[in-house]
Amino acid sequence: MNPLADWRVAAEPFYAPQGGEIELFEAACAARLPVMLKGPTGCGKSRFVEHMAWKLQRPLVTVACNEDMTAADLVGRFLLEPDGTRWQDGPLTTAARHGAICYLDEVVEARQDTTVVIHALTDHRRALPLDKKGELVRAHADFQLVVSYNPGYQSLMKDLKTSTRQRFAALDFDYPEAALEARIVVAETGIDAAVAAALVQVAGAARRLKGHGLDEGISTRLVVYAATLIRQGIDARAACRMAMVRPITDDTDIRESLDHAIDAVFE
Repeated sequence: MNPLADWRVAAEPFYAPQGGEIELFEAACAARLPVMLKGPTGCGKSRFVEHMAWKLQRPLVTVACNEDMTAADLVGRFLLEPDGTRWQDGPLTTAARHGAICYLDEVVEARQDTTVVIHALTDHRRALPLDKKGELVRAHADFQLVVSYNPGYQSLMKDLKTSTRQRFAALDFDYPEAALEARIVVAETGIDAAVAAALVQVAGAARRLKGHGLDEGISTRLVVYAATLIRQGIDARAACRMAMVRPITDDTDIRESLDHAIDAVFE
């Protein structure tokens, strides 16, 4: 039985390149370098990793990091069974042992004592010690470690240690330029191109407020949500308010400002 059979990306995920990120990622994989993806929420980092896993024909093991995640959640643990105990590999160990891309999404959400376990996999050793089991897992030749985070949304208490940062090659991501973002929305939802362009215009208005009352702008993901609602027959103004404005702020003044922008775009 192939332990990674369920982790393969069966169909090509749509991804529109913004620059040379595909070629750079391929080069990093060929050189077995771990890669860090940095960029705002919903700008396409996870979709990019899915696309690259499909393109490189490698299984993709994704871990959504959180502050309650322990090292055992990543590497594995002994399970109690009627006949005794059985070791079960965690997602990181499974990827390293059998040759998959392991994607740690929003890695800074994990505790620093948890992320330390990746260090031996990110240098010349390419190994993962399983202390509880007394085993040293040598990473498969096809193993690739990828992490992501949003550098503009983390507190000083939630940031990667320098000793961790300097183990990765890094790619910067941002929201696509307006014309490309509109094409992405059309490709994802089948919405009319003019409506997609109008939705992107609204998103741009919100992004200009980042740092002036908004912690984050409207992501491409939320623009796609709005387009999806419009395809379901929802009025464009209502769809924008539900999918693009209400999720990002509870501030009355900012909501009113963005609502006016929506009315102006969809007059």
